[in-house]
This record gives sequence, structure tokens and C-alpha cells, in this order.
Amino acid sequence: MEISRRKFVNSIGVAGGAALLTHISCAKRPDQPLEKLPPDISYGVEWEEVRRQFSLDRDYIHMSCFLLASHPKPVMQAIERYRRAIDENPVHYFRENSRRLEGAVRLAAASYLNTDSSLVALTDSTTMGLSLLYTGIKVSGHQEILTTDHDYYSTLESLKLRSLRTGTSYRKIRLHNGSFDTSIIEIVDNLSRSITSRTRVVALTWVHSSTGLKIPIKEIGEEISNINESRSDDNKILFCVDGVHGLGVENVNIEELGCDFFIAGTHKWMFGPRGTGLIWGRKDAWKNVVATIPTFSGDDTVGQIMTPGGFHTFEHRWALKEAFDFHRRIGKERVEKRIHQLNSQLKEGLRKMRHVKLHTPMSEELSAGIVCFELDGFTPYEVVKQLDEKYIIATTTPRTYKERNVRLAPSLLNNSDEVEITLAAIHEL
Repeated sequence: MEISRRKFVNSIGVAGGAALLTHISCAKRPDQPLEKLPPDISYGVEWEEVRRQFSLDRDYIHMSCFLLASHPKPVMQAIERYRRAIDENPVHYFRENSRRLEGAVRLAAASYLNTDSSLVALTDSTTMGLSLLYTGIKVSGHQEILTTDHDYYSTLESLKLRSLRTGTSYRKIRLHNGSFDTSIIEIVDNLSRSITSRTRVVALTWVHSSTGLKIPIKEIGEEISNINESRSDDNKILFCVDGVHGLGVENVNIEELGCDFFIAGTHKWMFGPRGTGLIWGRKDAWKNVVATIPTFSGDDTVGQIMTPGGFHTFEHRWALKEAFDFHRRIGKERVEKRIHQLNSQLKEGLRKMRHVKLHTPMSEELSAGIVCFELDGFTPYEVVKQLDEKYIIATTTPRTYKERNVRLAPSLLNNSDEVEITLAAIHEL
């Protein structure tokens, strides 16, 4: 037997009916104003307050959350809130709220990056973003793409696949002769000397997950800008950066970073929902990219056009807003200072050990949140296994890299005591 909405509300009482009507009304309104941005700091000065936002197993010391992060409570709650709403009335909730909620994500990302939301495209991962960019970026037959031996598999493979499809030429160079002892001058000079009149795209990774080296993006960008002064528009170099291990660590303004395109997943240092990411591009650079996957948006802003259509894990994508807000509540400057402080403590301790070969530079100018090293007499896998037996989570560099190192990445989820315990465990080996 069918029951009318009015009868149903009356049957559950005035108070319950009012609450239900409020819920239904809120769910239906697509024009609800976006939530105001949170204050930059709301967790106080005690980092334990931040750690309590995560449901991590405290029996372990988690030194590898840069690989796949735990969700903080605001993100977990948002995912569950959207999941429940979609399950209750999928078509209605999606139809009435999807555009508003995706707009809120793009606005939160833009506010964190200090840019315009129209320049931000949403993706599912770093790999998807790299593939979309390097598939769609305009490179003519006489031009080439310049990258390095140190870059991530997804960059190199995206360029390889493009070359197989279109014949686009790409070239790999070495930026340095050793990550630990390199310098800004060496890196910039090596890249500059490798650029030719054919170079149309420079494809680099901001923080190398094989060595922990953070390359000087701003200085490279300035050098490329100088070269571009004498080039025509269709021959200017487009500087593209895989920034996944800098996003959520470094306190930068994306407009001033020095690159034309910035690609990153947001499920690592940003603590965003798994299966989320973004591409940012300068306003005058986006005209050099053609979309690969049709968008489902009716808008004509470049960020919307470059956002792949199709049905996604919407409860995760929409909850990405809370991840950006979470970082803003802590404060980008405080985040950067804390991560660098813990990583410097780890590097100082490792450098004193005779049986350790450190690959990550000591300087904060050339490192971020990943520390890579080797241990005499042990393979990287043996070190990770023995640390795991001591309830310390480490990782090794992927098999796709020539360098095979142990990786530790102290983050906001760690403290100084955990760093010292980790150093003691490595010293015992």
C-alpha cells in the first residue's frame, strides 16, 4: 500500500517529520552556498591532536604513509556521509548535488594552492593525470619531450606510450652524478645544457621517490622562462611537474612555483580519499592541451573540460574537500616545518651510522619528506622485513627504478620519539 509523504510525516510525529523534511530539503537544493573556508589553525600547537584524527594502529610506527595514507576523521566522516546519501537515493542525490559538491572540491583545492578554481581539473590518481597530460599536450613532429632517468615509471611509460602511438620523440638525461652530493647549480646546469631548439616539453618529478631528492623547480622554471623569451608561442617550452610528493609537504604558491602544469594524486601527503588527484595548469598554458576523455560537465572552463567524465567513486571525490580543509586548519607553514623537522632528525641520525649510505640530501632545499638509504650487508627488502618485525613500517623503492633503496617518510602522523626508536632499530642492524 502506498503512503503519501504527508501521511508518512504525520505518522512519525511533528519533531521527526520536521527533521526529515529538513534533511530532504537540504538534499534537494543544488544551489546551497559553499561552506566557508575554515581558519588556518584549529588544532592548537600539540601535534598529538592531529594524530588523534587518524585511526592508525598505534602498535606500529607508520613511516610510509606517503605511499598510501590513512584518512583523518573529517575525511572518513565525509565519505560515509556521501555514501549513505547516495545509497538512500542515488539518482536524486547525484542529480541535485553533484555539480555543487564537485565545485566545492575544486574551490577547496584552488584555495589551498592559491589559484583560480577554473584552472584545476580533477582526476583519480597521479598516473591518470600524467597520462591525460602527456597524451593531450601538443607536440609537433619536429619537436621533442625532455625527461630524465630519475623520473617515475608513470611519467616515462606515458611518454613511451605516446611515442608508440604518435611517433613523438622523447629523450632522457641525468640531472646529477649522485643525489646526496648534488646541488641546485648542477641540476639546473645539466638540464639547461640538454635543452635544444627541438625541446617543446620538459617533464620532471618534483620529489624523487627513489632517492628523496627534491629538485629546484623554481630555479628550473626561471631558466626555462629565460629560454622562452626568444621563442615563438608554438615553440615555447612547457614545463610539466609530477608534484605528488611535494603537495601536502611544501608551503608554496602554485602560481609562483615555476611550472606550467602540476600533476598530483591527493591520497598521499594530503590524506585525501583514495582514488583522487588533480591537474593544475597556467591559464595561458592550458590552450596547448587537448582533452583525452570527454567531460560530463556542461561548463566550458578548462578545469571542467579536462576533468574526465564517467561515473566515479563520488563519495571519495566529494570528500576531497575535507582533506584540503584539514591541511588549511593546521596551516601550510606549520605542516612544512614539522615534516622537515622530523626528516632532518632522521637524516642526522642515519648520517652518523657507518653502516648506512644515505642518498637523500641533508639540505631542506633539496629534500622534502622522503629519506632513502642503503644498509651494508642487507638488501632493501631484508631491512624492511626486519623493521617490520620491530613494528616499524618502511618500504623499498619500486622495481621500476634502477636505484634500490630503503625508504622512510616521517610525516604529521609521527613524532620525535618514533624517529629515535626507528634510528635505534636501524643501528641494531
